[in-house]
Amino acid sequence: MATTITDDRTAELERKVDALTEQVAFLVEEARAARNRREGWEELQATVMPIGAKVLDDVAAELDDAGITGDQVVSLLRRLAANVDTMDAAVAQLESVAQLVEVLSPISAQAMDLATDGLQTLEERGYFSFAKAGLEVVDRVVTGFTEEDVEALGDNVVLILNTVKEMTQPEIMAVIYRMLERIHQQQEQLATEPEEPPSLWELLKLMRDPEVRRGLRRALSTLKAVSTVDTGPPRKFVPGTEAFPEPGTKDVQERDNAGGA
Repeated sequence: MATTITDDRTAELERKVDALTEQVAFLVEEARAARNRREGWEELQATVMPIGAKVLDDVAAELDDAGITGDQVVSLLRRLAANVDTMDAAVAQLESVAQLVEVLSPISAQAMDLATDGLQTLEERGYFSFAKAGLEVVDRVVTGFTEEDVEALGDNVVLILNTVKEMTQPEIMAVIYRMLERIHQQQEQLATEPEEPPSLWELLKLMRDPEVRRGLRRALSTLKAVSTVDTGPPRKFVPGTEAFPEPGTKDVQERDNAGGA
């Protein structure tokens, strides 16, 4: 009986010794790992500290050169810390803008392609050349008219528009077209006409034509209507009228004398 009790105690003591051995081994491993970590940290400190000190020295030198004090740096850091929420919102907005740009990039590229194709089509059709020529015409008009001419144009713009409106009536356009057509026919007949002017008898023969008499009556009526229009005082100079001087002037007398001679 006593032997059995002694064996049990021995077995229990061995189990406790084994557990203690395992715990000691665990503590030894932890101590070894802690020593390794401490050695690694010491090596890291030995490596980083000189670099950090060099960086701090360089930063301090740059700040001194720029005239920035430590208080200013601290104040800036405080402001940054106080505005973290604002900076976070700004970053969020930048992210939103970046996403919007990412979405709109294909659309803008397609729009640019369409615009380029449209401009190329306009160039092929000659719109740009026409616009360039139109600008040259506008430049000639601007440089060819004075301020007084523009003011006179403004005073008579209603009359000009009414005149253009009347000229665009179908019957007026028909008359102008017949006149132009007749002028072209006469130019074509110049080669076959005799060099000598028609005699008075030939003109009288033309007067026998009813159409000639009607046209002459219309022309005389038109001249009569024009002669009754009050054109105001004569202008000092009207471009293009040098070939038609006023009656009684020196140019007319010289022309009459030359014709008589």
